[in-house]
Amino acid sequence: MAKTSKTPSKTAKAKTAKAETTSGLKGVSAVDRALSVLTAFQRGDGEVSLAELTRRTGLIKTTVMRMALSLESFGLIRRVDDGGYRLDAEVMRLAACYQHAFGLADHVTPVLEKLARATGETASFYTRRGDQRLCLFRVESANQIRMHVQPGDLRPMDKSAIAQVLRHFDRGRATAEIDTPIFTSGVTDPHSAAVATPVFGPGGALLGALALSGPVTRLTPARAEEIRPLLKTAGIDLTTACGG
Repeated sequence: MAKTSKTPSKTAKAKTAKAETTSGLKGVSAVDRALSVLTAFQRGDGEVSLAELTRRTGLIKTTVMRMALSLESFGLIRRVDDGGYRLDAEVMRLAACYQHAFGLADHVTPVLEKLARATGETASFYTRRGDQRLCLFRVESANQIRMHVQPGDLRPMDKSAIAQVLRHFDRGRATAEIDTPIFTSGVTDPHSAAVATPVFGPGGALLGALALSGPVTRLTPARAEEIRPLLKTAGIDLTTACGG
């Protein structure tokens, strides 16, 4: 049987570092450990074994078990018969509360649908999550050839157009010299290209990156130049709608 590494993932390390440095304060270590267990669940997981949670979090098994008991008492996870764990109903309730309170989907989804219809490419909205970017909303292209990324998927903070927007405009940095939307081709995937622009909220805070993506054979540099004005206008309109 192959041995599994217990080395903490980069994401787990980043979460711990962020918890210790935000505003110069330290959080409660037990809470940090419990949340590291909860956030170790990934898209596509059904149930996750204790051994796998141990590997993903870098915690020892007894610690994971103690944290899981606390999370289970709040209905956030549930232990299944074979000893593994799955997310429970309270997570769904919290997600519904978040979406109801924030209402970002009500603003973003119509914009994505309009862009996808107008350009024939896949339209998406990404936010940053530590050293990764999260696909929050997505409307697929009507074309059969398209990139297969789903809402909830995490992608690297690489040199792609989407990652560049999230990196350059994060925390209100001065970016007057950056010409948006940004276009890149073949960065994350040699077969895909993307063009992205920032969306801001109240106080000029970055909400995320609005993007169009497609295969390099269709979303060429020339095609990107054609759709840049449309994407830029959509980003400005969405910024206004979100209070930016």
